Amino acid sequence: MRPLSLLYFSNTLARGGAEEHILTLLKGLDRRHFRLHLVCTPQVAEKLRPDIPSDVELVPLFLRKPSQIGSALRLARIIRERRVDILHSHLFYSSLFASPIGWSCRVPVIIETPHLREQWRHGWLKSRFVVDRLAGRFVDYYIAVSRANAKYLVETKGLPPRKVIVIQNGCDLTRFDPARQAPAGLKTRLGFSEGDPVLLVVGRLEPQKGHRVLLDAMPLVRRRFPGARLVCVGDGALRSELEAQAGSLELDGSVRFVGYQANIPDWLALADVVVLPSFYEGLPLVAIESLAAGRPIVATAVDGTPEVVVDGKTRHQPGDRRHRETRRALAMNHRLDGGRPGLRDDLAYRSRVVVQRGLIERPTNEVVRCEKRIAPASRIRAPASGRAGRSQRKSSIAPPTTATR
Repeated sequence: MRPLSLLYFSNTLARGGAEEHILTLLKGLDRRHFRLHLVCTPQVAEKLRPDIPSDVELVPLFLRKPSQIGSALRLARIIRERRVDILHSHLFYSSLFASPIGWSCRVPVIIETPHLREQWRHGWLKSRFVVDRLAGRFVDYYIAVSRANAKYLVETKGLPPRKVIVIQNGCDLTRFDPARQAPAGLKTRLGFSEGDPVLLVVGRLEPQKGHRVLLDAMPLVRRRFPGARLVCVGDGALRSELEAQAGSLELDGSVRFVGYQANIPDWLALADVVVLPSFYEGLPLVAIESLAAGRPIVATAVDGTPEVVVDGKTRHQPGDRRHRETRRALAMNHRLDGGRPGLRDDLAYRSRVVVQRGLIERPTNEVVRCEKRIAPASRIRAPASGRAGRSQRKSSIAPPTTATR
């Protein structure tokens, strides 16, 4: 039997957590069973290309508007020519375009991983998820990256529970080592002193990630701990605005925006505390990576974040109501180097214990096993003429419930 043709699709404009998750899957799938393709925007393709396995076909394609008929036709041609058995889109806006096209091309199995709660959606039509439910008719399964995400998909979006499979995000544990040292001279190149404690936030510079709130908290932290520094890793639409905010708060000397960085383990090694001030998440990859690197976290208690680590054991977690507790949380955690010098190391140790128990690597393997369980059904559903044929073949596939967690 030929390997199954599996195509991942993303139309995002920046490399973020969803793209890192795709990379993990591309590296983890067994080549004896899968032939892999990734279709994504040219912007993201350029950022991902150095890390894509050599046997994965990478196709740059810009498809973000219904008016882009040429791009839609090209995606359909790619799907037909590669004889795609499984089409897996990441984030709803990607699935909105790819899933109907895959359905029209009679792709046997269509999967969507939404990744997060879309708090940004306002207005009568968007907030009622009418389009989501219509587009969901073309999707066979949804992979929810957290239990909170699954609850959102079923109770808020109104998607069929039978289609939702919970598989928490994971990462490659071997990339991270609590004993890792930051590259020599990195603090100096940033303009910091070697003894300065560093707060690190990793994420796209977008409203969702809460950088504005974090910057508002920094003057309070600096008053209590004058040596405190903040490093923001990531790029996005808000960069100029955030840089201006840092300037207006007179934080120019203590805050650095370093843009996208591929060597995240090095930046985690630099950090004393990782900060995750997001307004909404699915299950944040940076939290998982921070735990794997043995770094304590300050995080808002939103969506799947509490499923990653345990409050008081691996991080302090203030409530998410407009981040009113963030200032106190940052001050408390930065005191890790003060009144209780051993607490930070204790949190770091506990973080590593959590991931060594399998809570990090196992979910990635579950996604791989999920796709393998789905795969045999696609073999028995050879292309047939007409939509009715595809509908009848749908009845032969059962949800991979053993992958649900």
